[in-house]
Amino acid sequence: MQYPPIIDLHAHSTASDGTYTPAEVAKLAKTIGLAAIALTDHDTIDGLEEFQKAGAALGIETITGIEFATLWGKHHRPEIHIVGLGFDPNHPVLSERMKDIKESRDIRNRKMCEKLSSIGLHITLDEVATNAGGEIITRAHFANVLLQKGYIAKKEDAFSRYISTGLPGYVEREFLTPELCIQTIKEAGGAAILAHPTLYGLNMEQLEELCGELIPCGLDGIECQYSTYSPAETKAITALAEKMHLLPSGGSDFHGKNKPNIHLGSGKSNLAIPYSFWEELKKRTKK
Repeated sequence: MQYPPIIDLHAHSTASDGTYTPAEVAKLAKTIGLAAIALTDHDTIDGLEEFQKAGAALGIETITGIEFATLWGKHHRPEIHIVGLGFDPNHPVLSERMKDIKESRDIRNRKMCEKLSSIGLHITLDEVATNAGGEIITRAHFANVLLQKGYIAKKEDAFSRYISTGLPGYVEREFLTPELCIQTIKEAGGAAILAHPTLYGLNMEQLEELCGELIPCGLDGIECQYSTYSPAETKAITALAEKMHLLPSGGSDFHGKNKPNIHLGSGKSNLAIPYSFWEELKKRTKK
């Protein structure tokens, strides 16, 4: 019996918060028999060149991707994620957006170092950057440095005592709007997808409201298959996609050892994303 080709449209590498390099993600996808793989690192496209070179050498279709973090201003102001697929990574509008995100991130990281130092936890941005090792600096890297310097007994203490919302070392990050993220993806020639909608603390009526706002901005699809979905959630999101005339997408949200129970391609053994999802989404791209 011949099975239809399977893909994964949501995966991360060391360019953001995964533990596999971009080339290793492509190699793993090839090894397990995926027909195509998208690299969708958080707020960065730094891994895409290595990823696509590896894919070309291995003979697997590699899809350019990104996962933007945004803030929706309604209800409890949830952080929502927009995945871009199949865009031109060299498009100037994308380069400009990456520059804006980096500058905003650098300002936040510097302020967090200053706030922590002001309460006696003396760490420098250089120390945090060294710990990140070229990856995007996250609060986890701050926690690592605080632990290394003996300011906390365990990594979790950093988040419970210092660097979570409302605590003395925390600085709120600046977010792009969902509309601007979608606009950027579309201008760069890609398809825009609402990622893992069940994770935002919104009910189905509110998710429909969100989609209704984003569709006029250019939203193309929604993740109908995802590692943490129950069968009922998969059914509900698929029905929402059909109702809102959104194309289905799906992915594991693979992070390597940082999410050890989530496997590339298969998630928690509950995924089998058909290549037809990408065939339809590809029609929305300019590549």
